[in-house]
Amino acid sequence: MTTRIGFHGGAGTVTGSRYLIEAGGARCLLDAGLFQGLKELRLLNWERPTFDPAAVDALLLTHAHIDHSGYLPKLMRDGYRGPIHCTTATAELAELMLRDAARLQEEDAEFANRRGFSKHKPALPLYTTEDAEAALRRLRPIDYGEWIHLGEGFRARFANAGHILGSAHVEIEVPGEGRTLRVVFSGDLGRYDAPLHPDPTPRPPCDVLVVESTYGDRQHDPTPPIDQLAKAFSQACTRGGTILIPSFAVGRAQIVTLLLGDAMREGRLPRVPIHIDSPMAVDATRIYARHVGDENLDPDILVGGGSRLFPEGLHFHRSVEESKRLNALPGPRVIISASGMLSGGRVVHHLHHLLGDERNLVVLVGYQAAGTRGRALLEGHRTIRMHGEDVPVRARLLSMTGLSAHADADELVRWVRAGGAAPPNVFVTHGEPAASQALAARLERELGVTAHLPRLHETYDLATMSRT
Repeated sequence: MTTRIGFHGGAGTVTGSRYLIEAGGARCLLDAGLFQGLKELRLLNWERPTFDPAAVDALLLTHAHIDHSGYLPKLMRDGYRGPIHCTTATAELAELMLRDAARLQEEDAEFANRRGFSKHKPALPLYTTEDAEAALRRLRPIDYGEWIHLGEGFRARFANAGHILGSAHVEIEVPGEGRTLRVVFSGDLGRYDAPLHPDPTPRPPCDVLVVESTYGDRQHDPTPPIDQLAKAFSQACTRGGTILIPSFAVGRAQIVTLLLGDAMREGRLPRVPIHIDSPMAVDATRIYARHVGDENLDPDILVGGGSRLFPEGLHFHRSVEESKRLNALPGPRVIISASGMLSGGRVVHHLHHLLGDERNLVVLVGYQAAGTRGRALLEGHRTIRMHGEDVPVRARLLSMTGLSAHADADELVRWVRAGGAAPPNVFVTHGEPAASQALAARLERELGVTAHLPRLHETYDLATMSRT
């Protein structure tokens, strides 16, 4: 019996996670993420998958972030009709994420057609709201630790990864040559001793490990985030500027709000209005609030009979009209808006309005993939392309570290060690090449494993560890 794993995304890049496990005639796809960043990667989203979606029996979704879930509607369009297993909280968040992703694609296509800056005539969305709804009807929520039976001798279960609400690493048991083979996928791992989310559950014992490497070549700055922010934030407030914080709507927006609220309450930052301008972030915050007190979130989120998710001076904005009015309001104030890499959505309109004014401050609070506007700002570009126009960069820029929801290199190694003896074979994925190579070398050096760096669309026979 041949047991194989195929790397159809998240290989050689930090986006587009898609891993196919085949054993005993059964096929299970782990994650269905969108490629993001460089144009050459984004174009892969439009290609027909290199596997047949109609032949996949089941799908396991580690969490709701678009680079892990955003391809689901396209997969449905291409023929997938099986169940999509995920945790209960992931199912709640996926409703927001996929509907929002479809809406943004439809709106971006319409905007490009109206302004005439797309070379495609007409510009079309990758998928529609109808496709997203078809995917959502396939969601099958399940609790952490509960086994999911996927076929004869083929089962899986989720454990808390501590990355965002509902995130999971996955333990899969598959039939092998005369014995059961245990494969563990890390998904995206969260940090240790971080606000809001619990520590990742220790790695289960396994024969084969697939581990992410987003920050596989670096450690997060141990300086407390507010200490990094305080001076630039106060100066922007003195100038009467607006502080724009591009932030992922799920997980990051909630952590940023919590930390800003704590610092303002403690007198470490000037007390100014905080605006969350993202319907998805608004709804995600309410979903987070529903899970206060359960295993998904740290218990210390409750304080003084209330939740630190809702500090004084916090304002939510859902409608387009409310978002437009924000740009007419004078500073100082904070606008938190999606997306975190400035790749689309309302935050791009705010950036277009604010970037040319030196009074303002743009604060990057997470990973910025190659090819995104966030990466261009980090690299010191003098202009940023938005809506067919090159906008000059005059606003101040601050890149905060330590707020990432991803484990750094030390934490990744700590998690791999946490499950006891390391498995003999580890696949290092979901990272830019330098990060993956650095983590692979470290795991080989410190743990004595054989670390593999799969290329996109490569398949390995798990019995022989040979490429097929």
